[in-house]
Amino acid sequence: MDDVHECTEGLKAALRENGITLPSLGVDLPSFAGRYPPPLVTLGNCNVATARQLTEALHKAAGQ
Repeated sequence: MDDVHECTEGLKAALRENGITLPSLGVDLPSFAGRYPPPLVTLGNCNVATARQLTEALHKAAGQ
């Protein structure tokens, strides 16, 4: 269970380092009640500008 929280916080930090914030990013609490572990990370919604920033950061990272 701690792993999903650590993963979520790590993702938030990595995105923040790239100037990106996903407001809905968090742990999907209903997934804890499911029969199929592990729990899920909710990436949530973002606006077009944030989606473009995320796309740019991923393309840049893929080129490294």
